[in-house]
Amino acid sequence: MAARDVLRLYALDGGSVTVAGADWAEFADDGAYDGRPTAITLPVPSFLVRHPDGDLVWDTGMSRTRTDLGDWATAGPSLVDQLALVGAAPAGIRFLALSHGHWDHSGNAGLFAASTWIVNPAERAAMFDDESRASQAMSDYGALEAAKTIVITDDHDVFGDGSVTIVQAPGHTPGHSVLLVRLPDAGPILLCGDLWHMDESRRGRRVPTFNSDRAQTLASMDKVEALIAAAGARVIIQHEAADIAALPAFPQPLR
Repeated sequence: MAARDVLRLYALDGGSVTVAGADWAEFADDGAYDGRPTAITLPVPSFLVRHPDGDLVWDTGMSRTRTDLGDWATAGPSLVDQLALVGAAPAGIRFLALSHGHWDHSGNAGLFAASTWIVNPAERAAMFDDESRASQAMSDYGALEAAKTIVITDDHDVFGDGSVTIVQAPGHTPGHSVLLVRLPDAGPILLCGDLWHMDESRRGRRVPTFNSDRAQTLASMDKVEALIAAAGARVIIQHEAADIAALPAFPQPLR
């Protein structure tokens, strides 16, 4: 088993999605991407944070069993098998946190029903509303409904030592959040969930048409940008291929 005396961050393969054609328009409500013809494959990562006091899984990639997704969505290899490469298993993960409940971030979350789920109440409510209950999403994460839960409405210090902080950043969804990890060698790393989908989305402050609240999104962008500047954090845009490729290839960690 990998030693846990030092904080480490691992990027796991949770799959990929290809965005092309008219779908681009949905990623900017100001029309910036209307008519964009380029097809781009976006990674869908999952992350393991290994802390001396336990493990945290952040986002869980895409489901390997869903039948309602098109051929533009490709599931990654088994998270169970990937975790085994570093001596971890779902049953031994102390904490689970999702940036938000969308299918490409919660697809394997049910594997971690034995963990303590850290979640914003508005996000939990959205994940278990009538529409979600009627969808295949319940096969992805429905087991979390009975999981031990820590409900948070403010920024949350996961291990109580300032090294791993869940930061509230609503707007993409009602309880969307980002994760700040302060690594001993690499320094502060900010995992941004879907606050931004691409680097150009960040530069242009693009708000997708499918976000739950535009004003909240822009306020969250301002909040997180201020945090990034204050912490001197390296930003990992989770769907930006260059950002994910720049991380150590699993099973190597960022220390």
